[in-house]
Amino acid sequence: MRDESPDARRAQIALRAAQLYYMQDQTMEAIARELGTSRSSISRLLAHARESGIVEIQVHTPDLHVGELERRVSDRHRVRAHIIPVPDVVSDVERLERVAIHAARLFSGFVDSNMVVGVAWGSTLSAISKHLPSRPTRNTSVVQMNGAGNTQSTGIEYSSEILGRFGRAYHARVQQFPVPAFFDDPATKVALWKERSIRRLLDLQARMDVAIFGIGSPFAEVPSQVYIGGYLSTADFRSLKDDKAVGDVATVFYRGDGSSDGIALNARSSGPRLSTLRRVPRRVCVASGPQKLAGVRGALAGGLVTDLVVDEALARGLIASS
Repeated sequence: MRDESPDARRAQIALRAAQLYYMQDQTMEAIARELGTSRSSISRLLAHARESGIVEIQVHTPDLHVGELERRVSDRHRVRAHIIPVPDVVSDVERLERVAIHAARLFSGFVDSNMVVGVAWGSTLSAISKHLPSRPTRNTSVVQMNGAGNTQSTGIEYSSEILGRFGRAYHARVQQFPVPAFFDDPATKVALWKERSIRRLLDLQARMDVAIFGIGSPFAEVPSQVYIGGYLSTADFRSLKDDKAVGDVATVFYRGDGSSDGIALNARSSGPRLSTLRRVPRRVCVASGPQKLAGVRGALAGGLVTDLVVDEALARGLIASS
C-alpha cells in the first residue's frame, strides 16, 4: 500500500520541485504556479530537498587560488585535500562553523550501507554533527572511537549527543563506548579490554570502513575539548610536554614526526591504537585555524589521514612549513 503520510507526501513534492529547479532550470515563480503554491513554499521545499539528501550539491573548484592550494597540499602530503575558503578576519567560532558545514556534507558522501563508521568526539565533531544531511542506509553502525568519561562526568551525555546525530542522519545503529577517556591505571585498561562486552566494541572499531576525527592540540592558543574539559591533570600536561606531544586523534597522542611510541599517556588512553586507525580505508581529518598546524602536520606525518578538510589559513601554513 502506498505511503501517503505527511512526510512521504512532502518528500514527493520536494522531489518534484527539485527536479524542476535544478534539472529543468525553472524559476521559483514558475514552479510555484505549476505546483499551485507560493514562492516561499517552494523555497522551503528546496531547502528540505537539500537537508534530506534528495539533492546533493557539489562545487568543483577551478585550478585557481583555493584549487591550487588543494593540489599542492594533496601532492605534498599524499592526501585528498578539501580547502574551505574562509576570510582571515572571521572569528575562530565562525571559522570552525564554515569548515564543519562543508565537512558534514563531504563526509556523508563517504557513508553507505553495510559500513562501520568510526566517530571521535570533541568540539569539531560536535559542530559537524549539527549539519549532517540525511542519508538513510541499511545495516550501518556508528561506533564511538574513544571513551569520554572523566573525574567530573561520565561523558555519556556529551558523546551520545554527537553519536546520536550521526546515527539519525544515516539511520544507523549507534554503538557507544562507555569507558573513561583516560584510565588512572594502565593495568585497569588492560583488564577491562579483556571483557567480552568491551571486546565486542574493540572488534567493531577494528572493522571501521570510514572514520572521522578532529585534531586535539595540547598547547594551542585555542585549546581542544579534551584539554579544557577536566580530562587531564597538571601532571598529565607536564608528561605530554616532556614526551614532545603536538596533538592527538581520539585521545591518542603523537609527536611532530607522527611517532607515538613511548608517550606515557597513551598507555592510559581509551582511544584506538594509531596502527589500528591506519588500517581504516578512509580516514577523514577535520581542523580549522592556524593554531592546529602542528597537530595536523604530525597527523599527516604519521599517515593517519586520507582526506583532509581544513580552512585556507591552515592550508597555507601547511605549504609554508613543508
